[in-house]
Amino acid sequence: MRFMIMHKNDPQTEAGQPPSMEIVHKMGALIGEYASTGRFIDGAGLAGSKTRTRLVFRKGQCTAQQGPYRGEHELPAATLLLKVRTREEALGWAERYGAILGDGELEVGKVNEPWDIGLMPAPENPPLQVLLIDKADRATEAGGRSATQKAALGRLESEMTAAGVLVKKIKLQPSATAKRLAFNNHQMRATDGPFAESKELIGGFAVMELGSLDEAVDMCRRYADILGGTLEIDIRVVDTPAQ
Repeated sequence: MRFMIMHKNDPQTEAGQPPSMEIVHKMGALIGEYASTGRFIDGAGLAGSKTRTRLVFRKGQCTAQQGPYRGEHELPAATLLLKVRTREEALGWAERYGAILGDGELEVGKVNEPWDIGLMPAPENPPLQVLLIDKADRATEAGGRSATQKAALGRLESEMTAAGVLVKKIKLQPSATAKRLAFNNHQMRATDGPFAESKELIGGFAVMELGSLDEAVDMCRRYADILGGTLEIDIRVVDTPAQ
């Protein structure tokens, strides 16, 4: 099964402080272990909310809120990795995406690059990578959006791909198949979905190919230990096309 392991934002990240080199190396070793056996598929970390924009669509109008801000409705239905020249370009695509949804909410957040966490000097004029988070709603939690919306989103995503903007999209199953892990001083409390919402901003994610939900939980214990042992992690099942 394919899972998205999502850890939530923490005060250090929100304050703009990069992770320590000890955390970077320990996380790199963990991911490398899973990558060597083909179980790590993808992953990214996000900067604090001051680098993000929340887009709320209501009755044909779009309201943009630039961070920093607190989490409100942070349960994702899908994530789209975009490569653009500017934030304004990313927001333009996001507004077109949101207009198809009708009433809904999106978030656009900068993806951390190796130079953002001190692993290498920043190259000259690098492209901007952002994560477009499509927030869950009643339709996605019930199994999917309308055929008309799916078709319109498909056309837009094809246009984004042709423009070299859309790097990848990850669609998630409804939260009824998910599990939420709350760690406090390395002690874990697990809650099964569905979840009405999450008020914790996403701090980063890893997409893993694992044998079971129990294996995903075991991986999360190690993940949480590296990140300090006090945080929230969601395990979401990736909606993979039927073979």
